[in-house]
Amino acid sequence: MAERRLGLIMHGITGRMGYNQHLVRSILAIREQGGVVLANGDRLMPDPILVGRDGDKLERIAKRHGIARWTTDVAKALAKYVEGTGTQFNGLLTLGDNFYVPLKDVEDYQFQSLFEDMFDAKRLNFPFLAGSSLPVTWRLPPVEVPYGAKLDEALMVGVGGSDPMDYHALEAMQCMVERRQGGETGIKAVQLIEGDDVWKAGEEGRWSKRLLEAALSRSDSLQGDSELDSRPQDLANNGQLPKLVKNPAAYFIERNDGLRTTLLMLNGALQDYCFAAQLANGEIVSTQFFLPPTPNVTYSACLVAQIEEMIVTGRAPYPVERTQIASAMLDRCLDSKVEGHRRIETPELNIRYRAPKESRFGG
Repeated sequence: MAERRLGLIMHGITGRMGYNQHLVRSILAIREQGGVVLANGDRLMPDPILVGRDGDKLERIAKRHGIARWTTDVAKALAKYVEGTGTQFNGLLTLGDNFYVPLKDVEDYQFQSLFEDMFDAKRLNFPFLAGSSLPVTWRLPPVEVPYGAKLDEALMVGVGGSDPMDYHALEAMQCMVERRQGGETGIKAVQLIEGDDVWKAGEEGRWSKRLLEAALSRSDSLQGDSELDSRPQDLANNGQLPKLVKNPAAYFIERNDGLRTTLLMLNGALQDYCFAAQLANGEIVSTQFFLPPTPNVTYSACLVAQIEEMIVTGRAPYPVERTQIASAMLDRCLDSKVEGHRRIETPELNIRYRAPKESRFGG
């Protein structure tokens, strides 16, 4: 039985999720159990190099866990593996989750950082995996947008702060709409609006009340009457939303192929993430991206399974362009917010790709 040591650059490891969930509970746990056993009896042993922006934190983490390699320069990390250290380099995992950038300092950090990592991955011919756990968690019900379907419109409902929770919601929506006929065609324009303008936009038909109704029908956590006495309610149409949601936000994403997509962040109305889309034939597909409660956070296991597959196969299970375009949408939407909620045309977001037919969600 041979041991194969495989290089794994872990970028963004000083954050809460990068450290706890991805390093300690995943990669280090795999190492402690002796690696991943292959069908032929060989063992794959991850050999991580830690990357982040805070050198002092990186050094402390590396010493704590006996990890020899760490750096604040991802290009330097790549060079070490490419130049040859006896370790096979076979993947880049970006763990830039839940960082905070003050609105006054928004400067395309997430989008540009990811773009640079993607360039290195393509130049050096290695797989690159990034993104949220929402696209690969369980769904209630376990449905998918039919591959190659024509879509008329899609709507996502999310909760939490901005950013990061709007990013997770945007990527969840992206994993659904990228399956449409022709694949992803890029972003024509974006706009972020807030407050009463969100409800006004609904009355004007800028986002679909029918799709909101379908999305909310999948929620297990509707507030208001449902929370008080468990009565069913049509929260999309009964006039209670403006009372429950003090500061709604709508993210309008216009696609190059004409598809309209909208994210509604509705803190106070529910506590989960739900999606709905209308197909060209009139059929509506809707689901909840199920997040089991803390402290287990077992939806992260679904993401770790994709990481493990990349380590074993040397191939990313889904395109990193999904994360690139979700990050780019959020970046430009935040530009819209700080620039008076104006509509921004985005010719630079001509990001085109096709998703695999195989679904990757937990079930």
